[in-house]
Amino acid sequence: MGEQAAIAQDVLDLADALHIQKFALVGYDWGGRAAGIVAALHPERVRAMVLIGGYTIQDTTKTPPPAKPETERALWYQWYFNTERGRAGLAANRRSLCKLLWQTWSPTWHFTDETYNRTADSFDNPDFVDVVIHSYRNRYANAPGEPRFAAVEQELARRPKIQVPTITLYGDRDGVALAPPDVSVDRASFTSLLDRQIIPGAGHFLSRERPDVVSASVLKVLASTR
Repeated sequence: MGEQAAIAQDVLDLADALHIQKFALVGYDWGGRAAGIVAALHPERVRAMVLIGGYTIQDTTKTPPPAKPETERALWYQWYFNTERGRAGLAANRRSLCKLLWQTWSPTWHFTDETYNRTADSFDNPDFVDVVIHSYRNRYANAPGEPRFAAVEQELARRPKIQVPTITLYGDRDGVALAPPDVSVDRASFTSLLDRQIIPGAGHFLSRERPDVVSASVLKVLASTR
């Protein structure tokens, strides 16, 4: 499954297995959502955080209202995956479909086939289609979550604030989000916002497109929490 509470629990379980009590987090896309949830619900475990894309915790307890038409169009693949045709399309065309998504999500990033293929091997994992489809259906209340996470999802539906020191990063050419939220949104969501940067010419894959910016932000947030 791709339920947000489940992937956040994966982060905690990994840290526990490695006997790491307190850690810093760097999160992007699904990983950003997982990192944000851990920081929001378990701030005692998180020293600091860099979030690419800002606050992305979802309310999975009800279907969200429609967004602006241009946003709805950018998210076409999510509506596709909420149909059985979309499931079949992802299963049959996983490499070509995901490559198209990479291209539209980061229109200014010109990656090579070699770069893409190193990641695309993971699309052949036997549970890839099930996890992707469940994530996009669960977030729109079209697929049930795991019962053991029901209480967590109720808590997340209240949009908990994130209290740990955080830097948020955005690409100004993100083909998914289209535009960063107003700075007031970050200030309301992060009570210890250290910095917020909008990176010119960068798209959705900021960690791949501008790893220098991400690395510098990690060093900055760690230095602030010594």
